[in-house]
Amino acid sequence: MKSLSFHSFMMLSLLGLASCGEGSGKTEETKTTESSKMKSYQLSVSPFGGAVDSQKIMQCAITNPNGMSIKVLNYGGTLREVMVPNKDGEMGDVVLGFENMEGYLQKGVPYIGSLVGRYANRIAKGKFTLDGKEYTLAGNNNGNSLHGGNKGYDKVVWQMQPQPGDSSVVLTYHSKDGEEGYPGNMDISVTYTLTADNSIRIEYKATTDKACPVNLTNHAYFNLSAGLDSTVKEHELMIKAAGFTPVNDQLIPTGKIEPVAGGPMDFNTPKLIGKDIDKVAGGYDHNWVLSRSGTGLELIASLYHPKSGRFMEVFTTEPGIQFYSGNFLNGTRAGAKYGRSYIQHSGLCLETQHFPDSPNQPSFPSTVLKPGETYSQTTVYKFSLK
Repeated sequence: MKSLSFHSFMMLSLLGLASCGEGSGKTEETKTTESSKMKSYQLSVSPFGGAVDSQKIMQCAITNPNGMSIKVLNYGGTLREVMVPNKDGEMGDVVLGFENMEGYLQKGVPYIGSLVGRYANRIAKGKFTLDGKEYTLAGNNNGNSLHGGNKGYDKVVWQMQPQPGDSSVVLTYHSKDGEEGYPGNMDISVTYTLTADNSIRIEYKATTDKACPVNLTNHAYFNLSAGLDSTVKEHELMIKAAGFTPVNDQLIPTGKIEPVAGGPMDFNTPKLIGKDIDKVAGGYDHNWVLSRSGTGLELIASLYHPKSGRFMEVFTTEPGIQFYSGNFLNGTRAGAKYGRSYIQHSGLCLETQHFPDSPNQPSFPSTVLKPGETYSQTTVYKFSLK
């Protein structure tokens, strides 16, 4: 089926579906719902306000027949809102984010909800060598390169194309040869789909005309309490992983893989995040080496908030996951949704990925994408109650 043009879809969305945009005046815990009575999907695109690089910032809202909804910005490909019910049927927003563009444009905003790349996570000293040539990247994190550099994919405006069927939106971006020091013209597409079983499916694809390491992920901060708890320490986390990659004091992998069994890094049996967090210097910000049975989409992690009953499962095709416990959140960012303050540990990230610093670690799985190949990864966040 042929896709609607973006401009045609915009006109339809703004005229017929404006009610899915901002300005309802309802809080996330009291938004119950008209949408829960729907028999089909709803999708709308509306201005979010402002412009970046002379491009208007737009928001796509998708609601499924169950009443679950998501909102995605073309700025940074940001997953801005995820509304799911608690055990009492009350809807709540389970990701951190900002009320307006001023919030997202604040200096030092820690990748809240955004797509990150070309290389998610850290590359030591902002350098790597490929095919005998050394490449220098932005040293934006203690001299190391983090999440793509000074202006990674989290800070660019993606092209947004809603898809027929009202359940998906495709974001595309052309990353030029030499951008942030990386070689090759790279074309990236990321598809967000809200499924009928209350899952957010994120599919990533990329091609290049020069060999280049690539590692893409989403940096959503989850708090399944929808703000009832100020931190995520009372969430139960499970990660299927026998090992993790230990790091130095700058969070760069040492190159080793160490077992997790019996220690604070062991989440093979679900446990409260707060149970052992004080035993890990600085908090959790590490890559787990997933225990996988193959290369397809597999259940590799879950998150549960007992008081609300909200349960999230994580499926991925990737070999690793970065569990970050929001250690550097400090409550200083203005404009957070619902008037909140994002203090330390107020949200957590489960970033499906290849391993950090792989371009400099020959023992880690390769992340090099070559001309004629297609980078592909899929991650699913599935929500339910228990």
